[in-house]
Order: sequence, then structure tokens, then C-alpha cells
Amino acid sequence: MTAPKAPTNEGPGLPDVPEVFPPTLREVMLRPRWLAMLGLCLVVAGVFAWLGQWQLGRALDTSATTPGETETVEPIDQVVQPGAYLNAPLVGQKAKVSGKFVPEDFLVVDDRLNDGVPGYWVTGQFRVDAATPTSIAVAVGWAPTALKAQDAASTLAAQDPQTMTLTGRLISDEGPKVPPRDDPKAITSMSTAALLSRWHDIQGLDVYRPYMTAAAPLGGLDAIASPRPADGGGLNWLNLFYAAEWAVFAGFAFYLWYRLAKDAWEKEVEEMQDAAAAASCPDEDPESHR
Repeated sequence: MTAPKAPTNEGPGLPDVPEVFPPTLREVMLRPRWLAMLGLCLVVAGVFAWLGQWQLGRALDTSATTPGETETVEPIDQVVQPGAYLNAPLVGQKAKVSGKFVPEDFLVVDDRLNDGVPGYWVTGQFRVDAATPTSIAVAVGWAPTALKAQDAASTLAAQDPQTMTLTGRLISDEGPKVPPRDDPKAITSMSTAALLSRWHDIQGLDVYRPYMTAAAPLGGLDAIASPRPADGGGLNWLNLFYAAEWAVFAGFAFYLWYRLAKDAWEKEVEEMQDAAAAASCPDEDPESHR
């Protein structure tokens, strides 16, 4: 008895071509190349997940959510460090700091409301008593007109700097804004970065990111209306949004791996089908079988 022959594509006018089955998507995904790619995606997704967890921790920071806790005056170095962002529950925290103003750096900030009344702030560079040069931007008072604000700034600049202890509220940096075209030198937001670009003697200077609104006005200015912040749960929606973004990025890393593996599988199947068609009909154009 003779052994059975393997199935072939024999037929009238057809060559003897062994039947070849294309790989499944699972078989392609289990190849070393795609397993290595999956490992890389796991590392990337892990980094994204860690960043999302970090943002979530900042969003849910409840380190100062006790009602009225912001009204306790704390030394500034117990609230925030130079260069660090002010956590959401600490916005409006009363703090105290010792040092002296830099006379040349009293500047006017436009578009400041005081109990709903538009006006101007006078701000100064307050050089903190510290082991290394450190400064914080301090809003020292409000004026209803630009002229009065400029006069107060000139008066303060003419005074000899005296060491003092300031008390006020710490507020998050507003970020710079584009000045109006008719006054390109105007400062239109309480931005530490914008003020720093105008300050003197800043070589090697550490700077606090938040600014302070002085509780007691200087230079004959009006006190800045800076009420107690509303009690809340310490939820920072911006950081919560960032945490969700990182979760999406982590998921996209796996989707990218799946999409690339599937594309490679589809291409391989298509090439095998073209090769089979060409072998079955050697005298015909393979493109006609697509």
C-alpha cells in the first residue's frame, strides 16, 4: 500500500503547488519582534501611568483643606519653596516674610480690580532674608489711576530700603499676557516671570513662583482687597484633567502596538495571497487578482 499524497493544487493546466495557510493575528503578535515592541509599550505606558498618578495626587491634595486654616499666618518657607508651585489648597494662605525691597523695582501693574473697581497695583521686588539671594513679588497697594500709582512707585523708590516683616496672602502666578499695542511696556497681569524681566540684580537669584498681596498698604496707596478664600475640598480640576490625559496616553501606547501588529499581519496575508495567485496563474498579471 502506498502512502497518501499531500494535498496539492493540481488540476487541469495548474502546477503542483503545496497549500500554504497564512498566519493568524495571534501568531504574528507572539513573534519575538512584536513581543519586544509590547515590552517597550509597557514601559512607556508605565511612565504615563506614573505621571497620571502624580497629577491625580496634586489634584486631590488636601494638605490644607481645614476651614479657616489659610487665616493662620505661617512663615513663607513652611508654605512654599522658591521655584515651586503653590498647591491649590494653599492659594490665599496668609504668610509672613522678612527682608527689604529693591528700590529700583517698584512697578505698576494695570487692570487690577479692587472690590469691583478697576485700577492699578504697585508691586515691588522683596529681597528675602535667606542664605542665598531670594525674592518674591509683592503687591503693596492699589490706586484708582495710573498717575497715582506711578507717583506712589516713585515715592517708594526714593526711600532708603529698610528691613521689615511683611504679612499678606500668597496667590498663584497669573502668567504673562501680551501687552496692548499702544503701550507695549505695560504689565497687564501679576506674572512673576514678567516682573522678573524688569527687575535688577537678578544674577543667581531664586524666585518664588506665587506672589504676595501685602495686608498693610505702602506709599499712601489703598489696601488691596484680598478676601479669605472660600473653603473647599482641595480639588484642582486642571490637574485632574492632566491625570485623565496621561491615562489616555497610556491606553494609546497599547493601541499603537495593536495597530502596528495588525498592519504587519494584514500585509503578510496579502503578500501570501498574491504569491499564491501568481503561482496558480503564472502567465497572468498578479495585479489582476487583487
